[in-house]
Amino acid sequence: MRRLLAFIVLLLPLSLSVCGQTASRWRDSLSVINRQIAVSPYSSDLHLRKAAINIELEQWEYAVEEYGTVLSHDPSNLAALFYRAYANTHLRHYNLARNDYEAFLRLAPVNMEARLGLAHVLVKMERSADAMDQYNRLVELHPDSALVYAARAGYESERGVYDAALYDWEVAVRLAPDNTEYIISRADVLLRLGKKAEARRSLDSAVKKGVPRAALRDWYKRCK
Repeated sequence: MRRLLAFIVLLLPLSLSVCGQTASRWRDSLSVINRQIAVSPYSSDLHLRKAAINIELEQWEYAVEEYGTVLSHDPSNLAALFYRAYANTHLRHYNLARNDYEAFLRLAPVNMEARLGLAHVLVKMERSADAMDQYNRLVELHPDSALVYAARAGYESERGVYDAALYDWEVAVRLAPDNTEYIISRADVLLRLGKKAEARRSLDSAVKKGVPRAALRDWYKRCK
């Protein structure tokens, strides 16, 4: 759950075609974009590109500023709303992030990534009931997504609601049977519930799917 946002990819096109650049190359790209902005009339595309590079360089404040510029011209710009929320989350400005995610979801209520982001922010704000409402809504909206069951299971595990977490991990594994992280997470919950034999079978399943047994040594010890 602490790494919840790590899986959120660039879901909206920002016209960045180069992937895997070094920080130096990103800074070079930023210089080019800054020159273009300086000599051009307002362009949302240029400001979105600049903000995306700011995010790559973890320049969260600058990214927030650029997305604010876009939103001042186009308050319904989904890319700017989503990524400003993302940047504000990194800055721990959770109220601001929440506002943007909620604005995004008013325009695109079915979007999975934004609702996951909102749930994550609510967890950080220690609004557990509201966070659980969002996870439940995600399951309602995306009943065939292993990811949303895994997200809810992770939060339930953190809260110590292991029976509910086990149910969700079971569904996640059924929907994504080759995801070994889900299988191991299920084993962890089984161990917390004292179901050692079932946990061992879950670990054995992970090994059969390619996880080195040595990597699970500590887990197997807990099964004794």
